[in-house]
Amino acid sequence: MRKEVLIGGFGGQGVILASVILGRAAAVYEGLHAVQTQAYGPESRGGASRAEVVISDEPIDYPKALAPDYAVLLSQQAYEKYLPLVKNGGLVIVEKDLVPKRNEELEKNFKVFAVPLTEIAEETTGLSLTMNILTLGLLVKLTGIVSEDSIEKAVLDSVPKGTENINLKALKKGFELGEKLLKGEI
Repeated sequence: MRKEVLIGGFGGQGVILASVILGRAAAVYEGLHAVQTQAYGPESRGGASRAEVVISDEPIDYPKALAPDYAVLLSQQAYEKYLPLVKNGGLVIVEKDLVPKRNEELEKNFKVFAVPLTEIAEETTGLSLTMNILTLGLLVKLTGIVSEDSIEKAVLDSVPKGTENINLKALKKGFELGEKLLKGEI
């Protein structure tokens, strides 16, 4: 079992932190092998940002995503650049409000969930910054890549002290959103 996750967006969206948390959940709490890699533009805020997590039950011989099974695309630039890399039939989460120009023809190859993630994070916690954690909850619920318990522990380990409750609230909202999407209620 080798699963590849690509998260793309722009600096300031928490792309790197989300990937680190996912890798930690897999390696520390699930006992799996996990490798996290990242790349970002010269500008930390606003520049392109990409992170990959490879999770496997066997040692990982190549640390980069070759054909991601899952992608989280949080900006127009990330959508245009990375959607074509996703494996046919892969699952894609799109930040609906930040990706206004979508390619319906290309999307036919994937299972796409377009959700206003930033808006929902703001409504849930009062902070758009929690969108990355909300998205992790959604990804975990939709894919089962790690357990809800493991991702919760990894979030608690990784977020700044004093922000644990607000981040747990965002994570649980992501689980709830995923449940509704799976049931076709949204």
